[in-house]
Amino acid sequence: MSGSSDDTRPGDLLWSPPADVSGTALGRFQAEVAAATGIDATDYRALWSWSVEQPGEFWSRLWDFYDVGPRPEGPALAPGWSMPEDVRWFEGATLNLAGYLLDRPRPDDAVAVLGLHEGGGRRELTWGELRRESRAFAATLRSWGVGPGDRVVGYLPHVPETVVAFLGTALVGALWSSVGQDYAPGAVLDRFGQLEPRVLVAGDGYHWAGRTIDRTGEIAEIRAGLPTIEHTVLVGNLGPDTARAADLGAHPWSTLTDLPADDAAAVTAQAVPFDHPLWVLYSSGTTGQPKGLVHGHGGVLLEELKAHGLHFDLGPDDRFLWYTSPSWVMWNIQITALLVGACVVAYDGAPTSPSPDALWEVVARERVTVFGVSPGFLQAGLAAGLEPGRDHDLSALRAMGSTGSPLSAGLHGWVRSHVGDLPLWSISGGTDVASAFIGGAPSLPVRAGVIPTPLLGVALEAWDGDGRPVVGQVGEMVITVPLPSMPVHLWRDPDHARYRDAYFSTFPGVWRHGDWITIDEGGAIVVHGRSDATLNRHGVRMGSADIYACLEDLPQIADALVVGVDEPDGGYWMPLFVVMAPGEELDDALRADIADRIRRRTTPRHVPDAVIAVRGVPHTRTGKRLEIPVKRLLAGAEVASVANPSSVDDATLLDDFAAVAAARAQERGAAGS
Repeated sequence: MSGSSDDTRPGDLLWSPPADVSGTALGRFQAEVAAATGIDATDYRALWSWSVEQPGEFWSRLWDFYDVGPRPEGPALAPGWSMPEDVRWFEGATLNLAGYLLDRPRPDDAVAVLGLHEGGGRRELTWGELRRESRAFAATLRSWGVGPGDRVVGYLPHVPETVVAFLGTALVGALWSSVGQDYAPGAVLDRFGQLEPRVLVAGDGYHWAGRTIDRTGEIAEIRAGLPTIEHTVLVGNLGPDTARAADLGAHPWSTLTDLPADDAAAVTAQAVPFDHPLWVLYSSGTTGQPKGLVHGHGGVLLEELKAHGLHFDLGPDDRFLWYTSPSWVMWNIQITALLVGACVVAYDGAPTSPSPDALWEVVARERVTVFGVSPGFLQAGLAAGLEPGRDHDLSALRAMGSTGSPLSAGLHGWVRSHVGDLPLWSISGGTDVASAFIGGAPSLPVRAGVIPTPLLGVALEAWDGDGRPVVGQVGEMVITVPLPSMPVHLWRDPDHARYRDAYFSTFPGVWRHGDWITIDEGGAIVVHGRSDATLNRHGVRMGSADIYACLEDLPQIADALVVGVDEPDGGYWMPLFVVMAPGEELDDALRADIADRIRRRTTPRHVPDAVIAVRGVPHTRTGKRLEIPVKRLLAGAEVASVANPSSVDDATLLDDFAAVAAARAQERGAAGS
């Protein structure tokens, strides 16, 4: 939250689309829809309205546009649907996501996956090699008796082999699940232990901040905690795999994917029903065992074709880098860009090592065309005073994406001023649907701090507490029409009770996502933060993101967290916790400056009751601030009850907030005596 920002304000126009978008995939789709339906599909809002009013027709036309294969007779969405359980898509259809991906006509010598690591390692995996290695791994799995319904798990960094392992697993109809290697064995077992997997694919280690981090000891511990594992496969990311695999009693990856091209070509994809499970992803919840979300082949296939093709306009000429890890849904989303022929750039390493602009150097050197990051990464660039557009040749870069938390107007403006004249599409959705609900489109302008639109097919509304749609007012984000990529079910939830409770308990039959948003008259959206962490002073609701945005250009502050706590006497306490930049101290002058800028940029109600310096802010492993657990701690809960330590980047920080709660209780007790 330090550095220098310009004076960009929410709603400022930052990028305008070209007048003619007929050459984009969205433009071609619009023309087809207009010809078939008679609607003015060149108007995005009209196209979106049609897509949510006629969801069956929309998804059918998308199926045909991307030539998914023979489409069954009958409606795409069975009539009489009712969320969550009674929703049936494309009944009678059979397909395979990996089969579709690998069978598309791509030149064998074109690069499909570009693997890079922080130390300078580089590996190009061509489409011909991707097909051969994926089918070879599928053949190996079949030789072990692995097939539909079995589980294959990956403890791996973001490298080309991880993509191959997933595709080989999907080819045989087995379920895939993965986590990155920064996870400790206990956190891995919390996830994989639920699945009772038969095969473990693991990397020998990963690269981070100038170090090579060996994980072979952790692999042995993980395997010991998974008694159902029959085969372990070792990927040599730090060195040759053969000798190290022998030490672990594992199969070397290199021997399992070395299949003659003719033999590999004979390996066919297992045809599966539309909703056949593809992968298990995990919620970023901080208490209890992580929630396993199961998505189907067909739903993910159609959703990602729509998101990558129509909204990001990705295709065979693109190189797509989203900084991510196999622990995060953005890994799954990134690699499915292969469905539209884009080259996926897999990066193993820290984003700011060996220098703050290391990832920008990668974007320039490798001619990346679409680059995705988190607001935290952009904030780090602002804080470091980076000038990516001046210091690097970013001429190939045509678009950017951001997700993970709300993107403020200030950061949006920084990218426009210091990167270039290109669209930065903030997206919001999540692990829940393996995609985005809201984002951008090639035909829509981009405004600071505002997300341009719901994606096609997403019947998005903001509802008040009585379940009534509101426009221009803050409300709960809800989805009123099913999406094909909504979970098939949650793992170990046979009666769907946990699924209903998670998304449909507030408004029966309507998906409540848990975000607090405002939709304007034109359909653009502002995300204020999680609704269950909403600040509510005297009946006035406020978003924590609005407060964080006020602090971005304060060089003294490195991070911050604000919560509101209902107190026993009926009062409401809203402290702001700040992490000071190295060498800085929190004094009365800085407290006054913080209060003044929050008051001026938002409202007097947003000004915190106290500003407290802490040594760090706890986050989930995907970078989200733990506002709700901290709120519960300040209300008197015990540390053990608010968070699973394996889901927190630094669980010891929770003890600091528990100490603040104890001191606050003691202070209140003394005042009342």
